[in-house]
Amino acid sequence: NKAFVAQNNTSQIKHVIQILSQEFALSQHPHSRKGGLIGLAACSIALGKDSGLYLKELIEPVLTCFNDADSRLRYYACEALYNIVKVARGSVLPHFNVLFDGLSKLAADPDPNVKSGSELLDRLLKDIVTESNQFDLVGFIPLLRERIYSNNQYARQFIISWILVLESVPDINLLDYLPEILDGLFQILGDNSKEIRKMCEVALGEFLKEIKKNPPSVKFAEMANILVIHCQAADDLIQLTAMCWMREFIQLAGRVMLPYSSGILTAVLPCLSYDDRKKNIKEVANVCNQSLMKLVIPEDDEMDEAKQATAPPAEPASEEPVPEPEAASGGSLDASGDSSPLSFLCSSERIQVTLNLDGIVQVLDCHLHDTSIGMMTRIAVLKWLYHLYIKTPRKMFRHTDSLFPILLRTLSDESDEVILKDLEVLAEIASSPAGQTEGHGPSETADPRPGQVELHIPGRNSQLSASGECPPLLLDAFGAESQSQAAWC
Repeated sequence: NKAFVAQNNTSQIKHVIQILSQEFALSQHPHSRKGGLIGLAACSIALGKDSGLYLKELIEPVLTCFNDADSRLRYYACEALYNIVKVARGSVLPHFNVLFDGLSKLAADPDPNVKSGSELLDRLLKDIVTESNQFDLVGFIPLLRERIYSNNQYARQFIISWILVLESVPDINLLDYLPEILDGLFQILGDNSKEIRKMCEVALGEFLKEIKKNPPSVKFAEMANILVIHCQAADDLIQLTAMCWMREFIQLAGRVMLPYSSGILTAVLPCLSYDDRKKNIKEVANVCNQSLMKLVIPEDDEMDEAKQATAPPAEPASEEPVPEPEAASGGSLDASGDSSPLSFLCSSERIQVTLNLDGIVQVLDCHLHDTSIGMMTRIAVLKWLYHLYIKTPRKMFRHTDSLFPILLRTLSDESDEVILKDLEVLAEIASSPAGQTEGHGPSETADPRPGQVELHIPGRNSQLSASGECPPLLLDAFGAESQSQAAWC
């Protein structure tokens, strides 16, 4: 073989490798297979730096032996591949995916010797990737995305160890591909093994550090729905971690998160009624809720009209009751100027974000109808309604007809605090100028006296008592002055 190398006799070298592969390594007899593996490793050593020219022919038969029923042969295959990779070094990177695929299977091998051999090969491959700038991350991501959903503990440990290595390499920007693996990472976070959970926490923590360092490069919108799902997880660690990520996303991305508000509220609102056993989750959920509320601005009451004024006429879209978060403008960026935390965006990159008010109101309405939800959640829902009536009165007035019955029923809530918040919402509806400008109500021709608030409540007649009078509590609410509202926490 060395003579062939000295003479640069490529055809003879390929012929020798083919014989070792076909007649030995892939033979039906175990001893022949073992001899073939040893021969291929020796061939690689003899070729030295030239082994890179024949790596496909050298690697493929060895990887086939990774699936051998005999554990000793699987171990010899690990040993042979270790020698091949050690000689070729960076030349093996074009074959990285098949090597990773084989190693991920051996990581879960039941034989301790095979597992030990695969770990040795794994460390060598990690060293090569770390020291090289030729790693094909784009080609590797589909395989990583597939393997990250493995339920085997050893395979999961293998996957996380590789993610940690890739995160540590300065030339490799794994953050760009985080949306493709984030869901899998959160699933691994729920593993039964404490060690694997800890490794996964570290990996997620490193990603979050990178996100905070460089928000402009982060694909927030592509990950919003993933966080919404895991913020509702039954596992406390998954839920707390996802909620912490959601808090950072809302604070860093600002109004980019608005199209996902209905999903975020679905996840966050129930957490506000957690007891002290889940105090951490409750506190983070409260921050998420407050931060999201602050993103709603008075301009949201006019944005649709502004867009219609500048956009060409379009066919009216059919209104869906609860738009899926995915249907929202995922990649939109804020165009609201200083009101957005995304000050790092150039004006040319800004795209207007529209508040999905229908979806938000439906979520709030649903939570008010749910008798099993806790008091703090009901209070938070009423605070949201009050906030929306203050910031977007014209758009909210369209929902008053559907909200009014449940707001009346809430007046009989067992909690005084809930009733007070409910009264504040009703008082805001009563004093809102939107009712006078929308053309609702029975007496559109009558001119109100100066300083008098004319109240038009949709469907009011249906709320009258048998005697034709409104309930006393409701009359109190309607008589309240808007200036007397208590500070809204």
